Amino acid sequence: MNFTIETTDIDLGDTPIENIFLNDFMPMANGTYVKVYLLGYKYAYDKDVNIEVTNETIAKHLNIPLIDVLCAWDFWEEKGIIEKIPIDEKDKYDYKVKFLNLKQLYIKNNYKPVDMNEEAITKGYTCSVEDLVGANQIPRINEMFNSIDYIMRRQLVPNEKRKILEWIHNYNMNPDIIERAFFHAVEKKGKRNINYVAGIIRNWYDQGITNVEALQEHLKTTDEKYYRYERVMKALGIGGRLPTEGEMKVIDKWFEEYDFSMEIVLKGCDNSRKTSNPSISYIDGILSSWHQKGIKTLEDIEEKDKPPVRKEQGFEKKDRRIRTSRNKFHNFEQRTSNYTAEELEDIARRKREEYYSKVKGELNDV
Repeated sequence: MNFTIETTDIDLGDTPIENIFLNDFMPMANGTYVKVYLLGYKYAYDKDVNIEVTNETIAKHLNIPLIDVLCAWDFWEEKGIIEKIPIDEKDKYDYKVKFLNLKQLYIKNNYKPVDMNEEAITKGYTCSVEDLVGANQIPRINEMFNSIDYIMRRQLVPNEKRKILEWIHNYNMNPDIIERAFFHAVEKKGKRNINYVAGIIRNWYDQGITNVEALQEHLKTTDEKYYRYERVMKALGIGGRLPTEGEMKVIDKWFEEYDFSMEIVLKGCDNSRKTSNPSISYIDGILSSWHQKGIKTLEDIEEKDKPPVRKEQGFEKKDRRIRTSRNKFHNFEQRTSNYTAEELEDIARRKREEYYSKVKGELNDV
């Protein structure tokens, strides 16, 4: 017994492309290089041994010169997401292309396995200069450094970056948590010392806080204001960044000046789905309107935030009804409705005869 799947004469299949390629690598390449990668990946995914695919095949399919295909593979090899396997060592252009697993590559580049021997546990991982150079090439790590620069209002020096990378590996921390530790130190405690941030990291690690979800639960009971920022940003779908100083002041106003509960604020955030670009200022417009209307509960929203009735339309309908009722022809009944066809024809004939007699008499008088 064997099992087979019927195939179609026309290629109606699917080719899954990893989001890491679409998000991180595609934007850095020109359109031709992207086309070559995607088509080559499609051929590799098909795994049809009956189809022989070469660089000439790809060039012909895309209607581009062969040199563009070769340059594309050089580009992607330089970015580290493919591997060229030589077939004929004498011909440097005769090679197979191996597409590397980008998820595995991401994990390998972002997280180093922790050596659990006694010396490693005592000393921990030490970041080298080479490690720092490599980490700066990782989009998420580079984004983290840029975010910390903004929070600190200055650029990090290399030694500070190395310490941060050591925290990630030694405490198994996500970059999001590192950003929030700096934010907590600067905005809440007024401290811009990296050693102070290191103390926050160690304290969170001891409490089992290594991701954003665990941090939110912790702050819910220990730091209500910080928890508000986190919750609002997440509700708006922009939880990937921290609020600016201006945004924090606006959020504070909702809770402290307007005295709104979290459920009211989150209801306002739900209303932001009506726009494609939700923002703190957009929600502020909604909540300020509710404050002016005296809204304090969810029930008040249903009662006091109803769309206004268009009085103009009601007046026009009423006026039209009045005018219609006063029309003196409204109840007019056609007189012809009481005559038969023969009677109508007879009346018309008499009218014509009277008209012709009148005209003839006027001519005779002349």
